[in-house]
Amino acid sequence: MAMTDRLLKAWYEGHPALALLQPLESLYRRVVQRKRARFLAGEGEIYQSPVPVVVVGNITVGGTGKTPMILWLIDHCQRSGLRVGVVSRGYGAKPPQFPWRVEADQTAAVAGDEPLLIVQRSGVPLMIDPDRSRAVKALLASETLDLILSDDGLQHYRLARDLELVLIDAARGLGNRRCLPAGPLREPVERLQSVDALLYNGAGSDRDDGFAFRLLPAALVNLHTGERKPVEHFPVGQQVHAVAGIGNPQRFFNTLETLHWRPIPHAFADHAPYSAEVLNFTPALPLVMTEKDAVKCRAFARPDWWYLAVDAAPSPAFIAWFDTQLMRLLPARLLP
Repeated sequence: MAMTDRLLKAWYEGHPALALLQPLESLYRRVVQRKRARFLAGEGEIYQSPVPVVVVGNITVGGTGKTPMILWLIDHCQRSGLRVGVVSRGYGAKPPQFPWRVEADQTAAVAGDEPLLIVQRSGVPLMIDPDRSRAVKALLASETLDLILSDDGLQHYRLARDLELVLIDAARGLGNRRCLPAGPLREPVERLQSVDALLYNGAGSDRDDGFAFRLLPAALVNLHTGERKPVEHFPVGQQVHAVAGIGNPQRFFNTLETLHWRPIPHAFADHAPYSAEVLNFTPALPLVMTEKDAVKCRAFARPDWWYLAVDAAPSPAFIAWFDTQLMRLLPARLLP
């Protein structure tokens, strides 16, 4: 088991050795709390965008369904006639320069897997830069936009924001509720009291403190041909090699089981690079991966490689709440 996997297991299931990390956790807490206090006091260089900025992030290490939710927000806003742009850190991306405009024909090595996925799915203008303020400025210099979505960036306090949406895995929750490195939290749990909305991925219904959303399997897409098939394409009991290099691979494997397939799990690190040799599994079976993994594998995909496209489905209460926020932020654009 890799070190990161052992840490995740300890954070969410408990381990007495974590007590040894308490001094480092205390130091980490002081650093992040001081950083936020400076932001709230208006100290330092904080960029205020001329158009509203909505941050979609989390306070935990690991996947919470952020990319599918951003895709849903893009589609929902565009249906309302809004011109939407996205900024992202571009984790793992190595473009010639920053800021960098991501285009659909670029590679994941240049653009980053999540930004490339978002652009290929939605066609939205997207700029990557570890300095998200600079990314916003570059995006607005090249596009006329009504709204900007920040892919993550909850802790990037040099960018002012108008709305903060925080996603939480309903099954895993906040683990031991401790900060790095003794727990999975990027900021103390009290930070959640200051955000605008909590969204619980996988919750059966809305909660007192937040909204529910689910990730619904939408289609099987062949990496080699681009052909889309319904999820019923594979019969009940079909055995498949399942590949997931995401923040929480087990959620993907569980999804395949709900489709009544029999996945042989192959978990990789989040944002892992791939090659044909690495994915050469036996026995010979169809291979199903996440869409985020697929953007890195099309160039060497085999005919029986597929990705499972998923769509976020937030609760009606969240949709109504979010529309109210859009009316507040953009009344001139949305009022009849």
